[in-house]
Order: sequence, then structure tokens, then C-alpha cells
Amino acid sequence: MQSLRRLHTEQSDPQYANLDISGTTDILVMMNEADHTVPLAVAQALPSVARAVELIVGALKRGGRLLYIGAGSSGRLGVLDAAECPPTFSTSPELVQGLLAGGPESMFRALEDAEDSFDSAQTDLQSIQLTERDVVVGITASGRTPYVVGGLAYAGSVGSATVAISCNLNAEVSPLADVAIEVDTGPEVVTGSTRLKAGTAEKQIVNMLSTATMVRLGKVYHNLMVDLKVTNEKLAERAKRMLMLAVDVDYGVAERLLQEADGHVKTAIVMARKGVDRDAAEQLLAEADGFLRIVLQEVDALESSASGP
Repeated sequence: MQSLRRLHTEQSDPQYANLDISGTTDILVMMNEADHTVPLAVAQALPSVARAVELIVGALKRGGRLLYIGAGSSGRLGVLDAAECPPTFSTSPELVQGLLAGGPESMFRALEDAEDSFDSAQTDLQSIQLTERDVVVGITASGRTPYVVGGLAYAGSVGSATVAISCNLNAEVSPLADVAIEVDTGPEVVTGSTRLKAGTAEKQIVNMLSTATMVRLGKVYHNLMVDLKVTNEKLAERAKRMLMLAVDVDYGVAERLLQEADGHVKTAIVMARKGVDRDAAEQLLAEADGFLRIVLQEVDALESSASGP
């Protein structure tokens, strides 16, 4: 296992040596300036992120799942991203999952020793019946967390596609993955506190992985969240706004369409734009694998020609 003292994320940056005697505003300025470096570091890794997205899209098209594994702050970010997919994209809770070292209890209470178990990730992956159709994304700021190392090794042994996210170059987990995403976030403002810059980079990357994947799977129309699941008042209002933008109707019509479509924005858009009932709209979407652009391409072409010179 790589020594912590050799990792860039564990180094002490002398420019923060007076952090403890700095005023509140100065502390915040230092943290904010440090955070500005994160998107630039992530940008360097975008080719690897793109390869990972292609891998995930392929796995999901084959009936597989996206499974995040991690420990501590890194693992919690995977759980968070997985939890947000069902309301945002109407995916099943099983399609994107986050496995956290120590189990659900460690989401709310730090169980730091859980990350040291090489074998527990295998047990966790076996408990959800990991198969070769799935893709496992290991998240570890250090790049050496035993839970993630063990999980990626097991995933590879059963033929699952694998992705490793780390915030150090030449990470220990990288050779275990089909795609290695290494983001050099450097030393932290508080030495070794990788929930800061490293955590921000990890959050950006998992956001990219899930969002770009869902766009590629037809869950977005233009840049509209047309597959959101209407489960509360805020989301109902957001759904109506999506309809108003996509169909160019007023609030009342959007509300009626949403009711007729049983809360499914994408279906309501097809009903309005194609002049069909709910059953026909659902059939058209099924034939197009859920891609609204494909369903509406003839209507879009007619409207475009009608508005032309």
C-alpha cells in the first residue's frame, strides 16, 4: 500500500501555515481561492471522465447498474449522487446505488475503521448480486482505501466494468480499473482534510458521470429535466414549468396536460406536440427508447419550415 506521506493530498501547504491565527474573512478567502483550483484540475481529467461515461452508458443499456463504492466522505458522495437519480431522472432506486464502507449507519456517523476492510466491499457487492453487466465506480481521494481496492478487485474478478476516481496521480486503485480518473487536487487548506478540495472534485465528477449518462439515455430534452419524478409540490411546479417551456403553453394548460399524463412530463409533451392521447404517447416513447427528440423530429421539422423565410 502506498505511504500516506507520499500522497499529494496529504502534503502540508506552507501558504496556509498561519491558518490558525487568521481572521474569519481571511480563512474564508484562503478556502475560496483554493476551491477555484478544483475545476481546473477536473478539466485535465475530462477525457477519462468521458471514457467512464461511455462505459456506464453501455452497461446500463445492457441492463446493468451503476454502483458507487467508497468510504467516509468519498463514499457519502456516491450515496448522495445515487439517491438523487430517482427524483431527477425517474430511475429505479436499484439502477444507481451507493455502497458505503460500514453500511448505512456510517452515512451519519463516521466509522473510520470501516474503510480498512479489504474484504467487506466484496461482501457488500455480493449482497446486491453483482454481475458482469454492472459497472462499479470506486471513489477514494487517497487512491489507496482498502475498501475500494478490494471492491474493484472483486468487481474485476466477476467481469464487471470498473472505474476508479482518485485525487492523486499514479493511484493504487488505477490499475484495477478499466477507466482511471485521476485528479491532482494537491494539498488541502487543512492538511489531509480531503473532504475539502478533493471532496469537491469527487462531487463534480460523480455529478458528471450520472448526469451525462442520463442525457445519453434520453432523460433530457434540449436541457430540460423532462423525466423528473413528480413526488412533491416543488417538483410538480417544476414539471409544469418544463411543459410551458417545451410546448409553449400557459400554466393552466400545462397543469391539465400533466394531470392527463399522470405526472409524466415527457408523455405530456408528446401528447401536446403530436396531438395524441396518453396511451399513444407512451407507445411512441417506447418505440423511440424514451428519446423525445426522435419522437418529435417530424413535428420539429414541420414547425421549423413553417417559421422559416
